[in-house]
Amino acid sequence: MVVKLDLRHINKELQLFDKRRDIMLQKSHEAIRFSKRVIYAVHRNDKQAEILAKQMNQKIRDMRTRGELQFLPVYKVAMQEYVEAIVLYEFIKHDKVPTQKELFVSAPDYLAGLCDLTGELMRKANYLAINNKTSEVIRMKDLVDKIYEQLLLLDIRDQELRRKFDSVKYNLQKVEDLVLRIQSRRSR
Repeated sequence: MVVKLDLRHINKELQLFDKRRDIMLQKSHEAIRFSKRVIYAVHRNDKQAEILAKQMNQKIRDMRTRGELQFLPVYKVAMQEYVEAIVLYEFIKHDKVPTQKELFVSAPDYLAGLCDLTGELMRKANYLAINNKTSEVIRMKDLVDKIYEQLLLLDIRDQELRRKFDSVKYNLQKVEDLVLRIQSRRSR
């Protein structure tokens, strides 16, 4: 029996995949950096947040993929960071939480992004508490509570997502403690 491999074709296919993967890695890292800029701008009430959010949406549109590249760990992280940044922006600026369908991301990436979002909501609540904006702190707590309540309805088996889900519970406890401290200070 003679086995003849078409090595030229296989090599070309491997080179093409490597090139596509390298481009995806670069775009994913850029998207991750951009999401951090959006989050930072939102926390600082920077007027650039809107511009950065629009640019982020465009970057994500340009990098979306299907096939084997969508399973690259850095691609998944970029999508999760995107969810975290855009949902934070939309909630703070427009009192809206975009759906998975609106953001066009996978269910696991959407859920992981929402879990990570609760940490940013906790940070925002602390900032608001320092500035005596109690009603806004309560608004942050209410969203963390709603996210936790909804996640409790799911059977989460993925270990990484489960770990992120557990962090939501701790973020909820922290923001509830913050609200309790604010209320006890008021009653004195």
